[in-house]
Parts: sequence; structure tokens; C-alpha cells
Amino acid sequence: MGRIDSATRDRLLSLLGFVAIWWGGARLTVSPALLPGPQQVALFAWRECLNGALPAAFAATLARVAIAFVLAMFGGGVVGYLAGRSRRVNAWVDPWVVIGLNLPVLVVIVLAYIWIGLNDAAAILAVVLAKAPTVIVTVREGARALDTSLAEMAQAFHLPMGRRLRFVVLPQLLPYLAAAGRSGLSITWKIVLLVELLGRPSGVGYALNLFFQNFNVTGILAYGLAFASLMLLVEGAVLQPLERRATAWRSHA
Repeated sequence: MGRIDSATRDRLLSLLGFVAIWWGGARLTVSPALLPGPQQVALFAWRECLNGALPAAFAATLARVAIAFVLAMFGGGVVGYLAGRSRRVNAWVDPWVVIGLNLPVLVVIVLAYIWIGLNDAAAILAVVLAKAPTVIVTVREGARALDTSLAEMAQAFHLPMGRRLRFVVLPQLLPYLAAAGRSGLSITWKIVLLVELLGRPSGVGYALNLFFQNFNVTGILAYGLAFASLMLLVEGAVLQPLERRATAWRSHA
């Protein structure tokens, strides 16, 4: 418990340091419009909450993030596991993964919008295609690192495939899935913002585009930092505990 409290305290101090540096930078800036202080940004975000604009933008973005994240994790996890367990599957998958990792996200988004149209299906597909390769790579390494002795024991006891996946394979893959999930969430929401900025009429990315056109730095910081704060909360309250739980079995092994 002491370690957790210490880590939480350090995180809070780090965040306070960020706010202090921001406040100092705002004080030294020639024009408040270029870098508004924390007070102005917080007040702007509060007004946007009261008029309902910020919650509506958050709801649209979070829906896209959730759908794209689940699809990328599930599809990438399955493909990554199969590629890690079969050389032939990996030979087929690897070139696609390399292309996906190196193809600019902007190209994927633009092509999805051109081929499918300016709709949510194209937006979510672009995010999934941009994120899935990193999940495949992470889970593939986990599948390659599976303990063969446990697999042989499960086979010797004729353990059904479903129970083998649940009790032998999945516990060993969970740390890799957790790592892919933690890194994937931050990447996913950034790609979603770009998708919204380029072609959706709602969401945080759309709002940021409007603020950019009006040179409203306060609005950009308010929406951007508010969404980043929400993701930080999800990271600390959901993903990190899940990762600790996923890796807890190793300490007792």
C-alpha cells in the first residue's frame, strides 16, 4: 500500500509541476492569446460543459474510440496469436504488418474516406487499420514466448481447446494484451481526433478544427487537455490495475 501511495503522490506532484510550468510560461508570453493560463482554460472548459458542447463532443469521440479500440484489440489479438504460433501464418501476415506499421496514418484516413465515404464506418475502419498492426506485433511476441511445457502438459491431460486457451494460453498472454491495450488507447484516441478533424461533423477533433480556424488557443487547450485528462484517469483507474492483475501470477510462479 505504501508503494501505491508513494507512486500516487509522485504523479500528483508531477502534474502540479506541469501546471506550474504552464502558468509560468503563460505569464512570460507576450500575448495571452498565444498561451492562456490555466485559469482561463479551466474557465473556458467549465462554460463549454455548462452549455453542453464539451460533453457532446466527448460522447461522440469516446464512442468512436471505444468501438475502434475493441475491434483493433480483438482482431489484432487473434491474428497476432496465430502468427506467433504458426510460421506459415506469420509469413503471410508479416508483410501486411510491416506495411501497416510504416504507412502514414493520414494516408489510411484519406483513402478510407475516399473509398467508403465521409461517415463513421470509414472513420472507425481507418483507426482500426492504423492501430491493429501494433497489437499484432505485441501479441505475436507473447505467443512466441508461451511456455511449451505447459502446452505439452495440457495436451497430455487431453484438456479441451476452450479450457486450454482460457487457463493455459490466456494467462500468459494477458501481460502482452495489457501492454498493447495501454499503448493502444493513447494511440487510438489521437488517431480518432485526426479522423474527426479531417472528415466528421462532431467530436473533439471537429471542435479543435473549429478553434484552429478561429485561432482560439484557449479552446484548443481546453478541449485537448480535458480529453487528455480523461484518458489519464482511464489509464490510472482502469488500465494500470488491469495490467497489475494480469501480471500478478508471475510473482507467485
